Amino acid sequence: MLRFTLFVTLISSISAAGPSLMPLPVTVRPATGRLTLDATFKAALTSAPDARLDAAVGRFVMRLSGRTGIPMLGLKDATPKLRIECASAGNDYPTLGEDESYTLDVTSEGALLKAPARAGALHGLETFGQLVTLGKDGFEVPAVHIEDNPRFPWRGLMLDSARHWMPLEVVKRNLDAMAAVKLNVFHWHLSEDQGFRVESKRFPKLQQEGSDGLFYTQDEIRGVVIYARDRGIRVVPEFDIPGHTTAWLVGYPELGTNPGPYEIGRHWGIYENALDPSREETYAFLDAFFEEMTALFPDPYFHIGGDEVEATQWNASGRVQAWAKQNNLKDAHAIQAYFNQRVQKLLTKRGKILIGWDEVLHPDLPKDIVVQSWRGQKSLAEAAVKGYRGILSWGYYVDHLSPAAFHYAVDPMSGDADKLGPEEKARILGGELCMWSEYTTSEMVDSRIWPRAAAIAERFWSPASTNDVDSMYARMEAVSRGLEWTGVQHRANYAPMLERMTGGRPTEPLRVLADAVEGLGLGPRARAGKYTSLTPMNRLADAARPESESVRAMELAAAKVAANPKGSPAEAAMLRREFGRWAANDARFRKLAADSPLLVELLPLSRDLAALGNAGLKLVDALVTGQALPATFAAAQTKLIARMEKPAAEVNLAATRPVKVLLKGGK
Repeated sequence: MLRFTLFVTLISSISAAGPSLMPLPVTVRPATGRLTLDATFKAALTSAPDARLDAAVGRFVMRLSGRTGIPMLGLKDATPKLRIECASAGNDYPTLGEDESYTLDVTSEGALLKAPARAGALHGLETFGQLVTLGKDGFEVPAVHIEDNPRFPWRGLMLDSARHWMPLEVVKRNLDAMAAVKLNVFHWHLSEDQGFRVESKRFPKLQQEGSDGLFYTQDEIRGVVIYARDRGIRVVPEFDIPGHTTAWLVGYPELGTNPGPYEIGRHWGIYENALDPSREETYAFLDAFFEEMTALFPDPYFHIGGDEVEATQWNASGRVQAWAKQNNLKDAHAIQAYFNQRVQKLLTKRGKILIGWDEVLHPDLPKDIVVQSWRGQKSLAEAAVKGYRGILSWGYYVDHLSPAAFHYAVDPMSGDADKLGPEEKARILGGELCMWSEYTTSEMVDSRIWPRAAAIAERFWSPASTNDVDSMYARMEAVSRGLEWTGVQHRANYAPMLERMTGGRPTEPLRVLADAVEGLGLGPRARAGKYTSLTPMNRLADAARPESESVRAMELAAAKVAANPKGSPAEAAMLRREFGRWAANDARFRKLAADSPLLVELLPLSRDLAALGNAGLKLVDALVTGQALPATFAAAQTKLIARMEKPAAEVNLAATRPVKVLLKGGK
């Protein structure tokens, strides 16, 4: 009942404020009227022929048909209701800095989407899809004039397929969701201490010995590149060197600084293993490896990682130290810079531009490389001052499970970057959100990316002045439901994960508790226990969402009741109902958890949720009736909440927040 109520409330607020568009376009001018969608709807390209754009229009109409339940067959004799005019097909593959602008005009008679190139047309289709709403007489699109173009040319998602394996269907459905919110770079992390994930025909022991049999064939890689291309997305591979290379060394130990043998990494953290930079054989291997891998990825940019290189083995190796002295390399940073220079030349030979994390930055590297900053805007700004282009990832690590509001407040141009001159600012290309997979499997990865990635996508696309957090949340929740039609399972996988925990028994008592908690990110989980790549990910900590929709709705309702107790009857009623559910749930949950090893650890959380429900009921009644609670009540509840705010069972009890709002309102 709560989810239905929240859905209606959200849709009502969005309808009052305008369409639930995300990213929000540069210009949106509502007009009079609306375009009705029915079985006669047809979308057609009315400019120069473009087979790829035609195929994209076909996919769009199929998705729209599924979403509305209306068979849209695009009958030959039907007049197009959505006309697409694209001036140029553009390049064979998406390119950095291409024209992605478009205009969209919708009237009661039809819609016209105009774009100078294919990329803009693809983006405009997604905007049209987000405009579709259910009206009194069926599905419709409000009349509107939209002018739109991105703020940054580089808007990426990094997916780690190396630590936990991500099957092809996971990759493809996330590409579809990326396209829906206008992200245009898929940064694919393909090698790590825990796995080497691409077939090499030149060096087959890379995948044979270093992948546990979980890798992408070269044909599958080519298929993903084409799949992404057809959705306007560039694919940038990352093969992390010279550190994070344990999986490489399992099959080819002669590449390592130490002789080995090596085993695939099972635990998380930074390994000492690193490629040997002193041997020419290392560079000969990489030269042949790049020749093979660069042929699979047509994008000019090629990521070499370069982060977190542990210098212990280099420093302890007499051979490496003697070689370093001969080459006037005074420390590990200088050794890595030498290594990167050699690698950069190998990539340049094949027409590729090197990208690396912060640690690759060194004055000896040419200015055409790109620095990806995980350390923050200061590091990004320093690179720009030195003449290097950069992209920001600090603040966009979605595996930390921070709230969308946190990510939304981070801007590639804020902080130190804001102080740069125009030429230096132009070197900041945009940003990438990062999905590292230590504590994420293919089953739950969608829920760790979406819908928060849509808020980050808005930061990359929309003007900097688009920063209203309440508007963002309202639109994000609506867009989250629309994203389900792209195939991502960020909402769909929740119920099955809870059902597994109950062993097929009724899940409602667990669902009430699960809706009231939020998951912990990488740092807290790493401190909570010793995980490996083989640890089961089947607890509430794994099913829990980064943010609780229901708790946020209750916070908003609590704020209204606290500000105007007698003037918020609907909000007070909703709070009473939900606090009552919390209070009554513990008895039901205890019966469910009696013989379940996956639920027994949650019993203290269930008890705390019931206590919060009872406290919330008393606070609402006190505020609405104006009757003061005992002086000791607030102090006791504040103390209890302070304890409850500490993580338990590797989740946060988000349910404390609406009660805290009411406590403050009662003072």
